[in-house]
Amino acid sequence: MTYPAPFDTWFPDAAFDGSYGFTLDTLKAVRPVPAPAGLAAQWRAWREAARGVDAAPAILSTSVVGGREVSLIELSGADGVRLRAWSVAPAAGLPARAGIVHGHGYGGRDEVDLRRVPDDAAAIFPVARGLGALNADVGAPEDREAHVLGGLESPDTYVIGLCARDLWLAADALIALAGDLPLYYVGESFGGGLGALAVPWDDRFIGATLVVPTFGQYDERLAVPCLGSGEFQRTWVLRHPEARDQLRPFDASSTAAFFSVPVRVEAALWDQNVPPQGQFAVANAVPDLDLHVLPAGHAEYPGLAEATAAAVHGGLAHLDRALAG
Repeated sequence: MTYPAPFDTWFPDAAFDGSYGFTLDTLKAVRPVPAPAGLAAQWRAWREAARGVDAAPAILSTSVVGGREVSLIELSGADGVRLRAWSVAPAAGLPARAGIVHGHGYGGRDEVDLRRVPDDAAAIFPVARGLGALNADVGAPEDREAHVLGGLESPDTYVIGLCARDLWLAADALIALAGDLPLYYVGESFGGGLGALAVPWDDRFIGATLVVPTFGQYDERLAVPCLGSGEFQRTWVLRHPEARDQLRPFDASSTAAFFSVPVRVEAALWDQNVPPQGQFAVANAVPDLDLHVLPAGHAEYPGLAEATAAAVHGGLAHLDRALAG
């Protein structure tokens, strides 16, 4: 089987085409899923309910990483479950000009990654309920199939929705620890999708960067196989067709249309884990979009280090522009 250049030489042993037959032009034409009736009201009701939950952050320990104070903390999730995270102070002697809420991929997080956190920013690195290293089986099952399908029978209990709503409490915790700062969201893959679900309803955020975001355009997503969490959703919906409607409130391409702040989406042309058509559907929904096209996502390829460095640089510039208004 042959794939479009340069993927034919980059991924000669790939079991299937991670471009799914799309080109940049056809990806830019992928339509987001229109918001179903009541979508905005549902998310705004969840946001209002989260205001009544006390994040109550507690510092458990503090160390120094890359010259920054990094604290292991505990905070409440949207339903009151206690979750662990890391908070990061600005570099010594610098006042914070922003707070970064930094999501992660479905593999969880073992440590902080400061590449997208400027020296003059505070940050929180939440770890999603159920996931490692800090919250394995806390508030949700760690097993990826059980996690991505957990609680799907009710919008109020679906784990992906709870993980998105937990981000509002992470923002509460960051403000409690670092002060009332303008907030900016960064999330990759799983964390990118969660950001598209959660951030449009929280007016404390002044911008966001979503890197290869998942949970976008379920009509496209459920139509093709992948190596990521979407495969569990696809096979579940094949056996339980009613689950398609259960996923509608959690389509990141629908909620992304409600962003009122500038958003940078870093979307990939090839990605076997998160089909590119889902990523671009999220981007195509954003009203104030800065699109950065990556050659590939969730893969090693020639020039990856340079492409990543350029993406990080662009993301930091986007943060600066968002802060400048």
